[in-house]
Amino acid sequence: MAIRYPNGKKYNPSVPAAKKKTFAHSFSNRGKSLEDELNDTNEYYLANEKAVIHKKPVPIQIVNVRYPARSAAVITEAYFRTPSTTDYNGVFKGRYVDFEAKETKNKTSFPLQNIHSHQVLHMKHVIDQLGLAFFIIHFSSLDRYFLLPFEQFHPLWKRMEDGGRKSITLEEMEERSIEITTGYQPRLDYLQAVEQWLQRERIDQDIERQEKA
Repeated sequence: MAIRYPNGKKYNPSVPAAKKKTFAHSFSNRGKSLEDELNDTNEYYLANEKAVIHKKPVPIQIVNVRYPARSAAVITEAYFRTPSTTDYNGVFKGRYVDFEAKETKNKTSFPLQNIHSHQVLHMKHVIDQLGLAFFIIHFSSLDRYFLLPFEQFHPLWKRMEDGGRKSITLEEMEERSIEITTGYQPRLDYLQAVEQWLQRERIDQDIERQEKA
């Protein structure tokens, strides 16, 4: 099926289509893509009433449909109706959650070229409304996962916009992010990292109130 962007450019996915999901969590899941791992983790969260977080559907406008049989229809051409924002959103402990998931094979830095300005603006709007916005970044060659809060990401994005470095070094990622520890069930328990982030926020707010007192 041919899918096109609003400007007519053909969409060529860089990753293979996701395999059929299963709800079996084990260390054998290490061969899965980041998206598969997150989808499985979100199913676990929902089943255990920890959070309600889903992958956002992509808005597509169907242009051409072929009917090889009376009871079957095949979409042969479609367009993205609007630019996508982020990959996942939902609710965790009364807070709106919105995040983007990215992978890189680079061992020393994370390139910013695959993040778009409209995504950054969207995440800023989420933060302005007191929601939680962040990136989950997988260094696949190192098998390391990081949760990078938007507040820690944005200065590095501004640095790039001002003509500076176009990537985030591994050292900067380690300094600004919370590393996600992989486990058994679920494999990628990123909400533990969210909890650590919120705890740090509370500590910083307490310190700020004490300094103002």
